[in-house]
Amino acid sequence: MAICYQATPVKPAVLRPTTTFKPVDSFRCNLSLPSKTLELSISEPEPVFSSVKTFAPATVANLGPGFDFLGCAVDGLGDSVSLSVDSSVHPGQISISQISGDPCSKLSRNPLWNCAGIAAIEVMKMLGIRSVGLSLSLHKGLPLGSGLGSSAASAAAAAVAVNEIFGGKLGSEELVLAGLKSEEKVSGYHADNVGPAIMGGFVLIRNYEPLDLKKLTFPDDKELYFVLVTPEFEAPTKKMRAALPLEIAMAHHVWNCSQAGALVASVLEGDLVGLGKALSGDKIVEPRRAPLIPGMEAVKKAAIEAGAFGCTISGAGPTAVAVIDCEERGEKIGEKMVEAFWNEGNLKALAMVTRLDRAVENYVIICHVMPQLLAACTEKLGWDTGLIIVDYLLQPWRHFIQNNICSYRFFLFGDGHKNSSFSELINKITTNVFDAAVGDIVFVTVV
Repeated sequence: MAICYQATPVKPAVLRPTTTFKPVDSFRCNLSLPSKTLELSISEPEPVFSSVKTFAPATVANLGPGFDFLGCAVDGLGDSVSLSVDSSVHPGQISISQISGDPCSKLSRNPLWNCAGIAAIEVMKMLGIRSVGLSLSLHKGLPLGSGLGSSAASAAAAAVAVNEIFGGKLGSEELVLAGLKSEEKVSGYHADNVGPAIMGGFVLIRNYEPLDLKKLTFPDDKELYFVLVTPEFEAPTKKMRAALPLEIAMAHHVWNCSQAGALVASVLEGDLVGLGKALSGDKIVEPRRAPLIPGMEAVKKAAIEAGAFGCTISGAGPTAVAVIDCEERGEKIGEKMVEAFWNEGNLKALAMVTRLDRAVENYVIICHVMPQLLAACTEKLGWDTGLIIVDYLLQPWRHFIQNNICSYRFFLFGDGHKNSSFSELINKITTNVFDAAVGDIVFVTVV
């Protein structure tokens, strides 16, 4: 799922001119819970952070019979975005300052023609941002036209970044809608990549008008690995979509519906054998696309003969994806798939074994507090000012705690926990700020 892993708070006015605090080191935010209706205030939100860094994972769309309505996120691969408040950028606009990674030379730095820029602009519109300019830097970890949701990863990372820099006011479905605006201009109005890129895990798109997303939870006690084999061959999504049939036989329609249902049931049950069979059972899309990718049919056969539970094309291709329950076996299967691409398609290929990117319902915010520092602030500045400082420092977490996205633990370091005035301050925070005893002075880490 798309995460925000580093953020620098905006310095509060009450701390000028003498007092300084260390910024938040990192946090991981979960946007997988059902979103609530967005309530826009009359005034636009102010930035909570001066800069943030986000990451969005690669995704496997379609999963065989689930064309345009099923997808999942995979761990370890993806795109990242660095976003900062920039006074040199015209208020209400965004500038792309840098694009790095592969293949950065093919991407436009005009935000109106860039996947990350389009999604970022859409989130700014949703939030009503008019008086703040933003500067965005994109790092591409995914190749274009690979079938791994490259455009969706850029859009998801950018959407989450803009949302987090203004305090995380949008829910998952609003962010997916922003990503869809980007996908629409690049490859088509489909959410089977950007949905799981933002929400993590398996996602089913039940409806587009209005958007209705369903999380499919794979059992925590089961392991699921993907063998991703990407040949040196570009398969543009628009070209691969043009190969699809305009009409299908009723028998094929019924078959694919049954396989999609079996796939969903297998995901929920953690049945890898059933998942593999359903994944391999597409009779509508894969038969049209596989011949356009040299060696793909032989690669699928090689994967299954080597022990994979199932194999299909990832998204529009050319990446082939196989499912397995063991990393070691996955590596051996990957070798056979690479050989098949070379022997039958005359294509060099790269294999990688990765896990499902799971969306955990509750992360734990570990709040490390330096009691002496907080007690000193209270003593020198007074209760009210002390509360203002604490309220400011906790602001980034308000959205997650109040919406039950994160649970928390509270730790005190040093001798300050013996200080009664500090305990009294915590009680006052509990009553007046959060209705939860949460604090952060030095740094916060989410595990």
